Order: sequence, then structure tokens, then C-alpha cells
Amino acid sequence: MESKTARLTILIDPVKKKAFDELCLAQDLTPSQVIRQMIREYLERHHVDYPTKAVARTPKPNNK
Repeated sequence: MESKTARLTILIDPVKKKAFDELCLAQDLTPSQVIRQMIREYLERHHVDYPTKAVARTPKPNNK
């Protein structure tokens, strides 16, 4: 996981921002959480690797 943060400032139509904020609140998420997820998905879709990218692990079989 990332240890430091950087600020990303964007300009957005106030009506869209209000709708986005309300949707995030309804889903019990912060706008920052949603934007970070969007960025991770965008990087993944374009096959971009970066140092803090989480590596998916294959679950171990359940030996009983």
C-alpha cells in the first residue's frame, strides 16, 4: 500500500460534483476512495505497472 499521498486537483461541473458526492455518501464511500479505485482500474485497463501495485494471490486449496 502507498505510504505517501499526493494531491490531485480537478475542475468539475458543480451539478455533477453534487450528484457524485451524494452517490458516494449513499454507498458509504468517500469521493477519494472512488477516485482512487477509478485510477487503479484505468491503469489496469491500460496495462500500466507501478511500484505499489497490489499483486493478486491465488487462494490455496482448502485441505481438510
